[in-house]
Amino acid sequence: MPPPTRTTIRPDLARSWLLTAATKPGTFARPTDVDTMILDVEDAVAPNDKPGARDTVVEWLGRGGENTAWVRINDATTPYWAVDLDAFAGLPGLSGVMLAKTESGSQIDATAERLPHGTPILALIESAVGLEAAPEIARAEATFRLAFGSGDFRRDTGMSDDVMAMAYPRSRLVIASRAARLPGGPIDGPTISANDTILQRDCEATVSLGLTGKLCLHPDQAATVNRALSPSAHDIAWAHDVIADLGADGERVRDGSDLPRLAKAKKVTHLAQVFGLD
Repeated sequence: MPPPTRTTIRPDLARSWLLTAATKPGTFARPTDVDTMILDVEDAVAPNDKPGARDTVVEWLGRGGENTAWVRINDATTPYWAVDLDAFAGLPGLSGVMLAKTESGSQIDATAERLPHGTPILALIESAVGLEAAPEIARAEATFRLAFGSGDFRRDTGMSDDVMAMAYPRSRLVIASRAARLPGGPIDGPTISANDTILQRDCEATVSLGLTGKLCLHPDQAATVNRALSPSAHDIAWAHDVIADLGADGERVRDGSDLPRLAKAKKVTHLAQVFGLD
């Protein structure tokens, strides 16, 4: 039996982002249900192991072809940041970088200067300082999407993982992202628990607050994340009804209130096609 087909999802639309330790090259290949891989040379790697892990990622991404992934690099205040960038810049398999603990737009700019022009940067916001600077970070030229480092953020602020407690920082990222006209919505933090009920609860919060991606710590989480962050069957049916009523080009639009409905319906049908649901 042939292996399952792995669909390639554009990074601006990617839902599940799987973090995997750079010390485990056997986990680098993207599983079928995962939209995007991130090889982690930051928190997942102890200081003494960083040189070896970095070399492993360089060797793997250097092959190109199907060996493609994003890399979470160390934050700009550490001595590892420049070494990471010098090692990964220009590798054929590098899809982009995730900058850990981003706290200013200038850190994005400095990171971009060390990478080939146009390399996308995910700004991982993990602190109160980073959240306060979210609008500035989102407006930096090289910022591709914002991501929420919810675990470190909670440790920094003392906040709990309760959905209500996390509503404010998630909303801030959504608003900053939209105001800066970033190509994709923010990526939510991971669910630490292996409990499916808790993962589903967290995904519902992600969707309700307007985030469009979610970090994963295990490949088994991806299917639930993708399902929750995709248009539902009800959404798709509604979208088709709206388009049938108003016309694909808006030829039957009656007033200004119809235009937002049609735009939303067309977005839903587009996502359904991209995700293979329609």
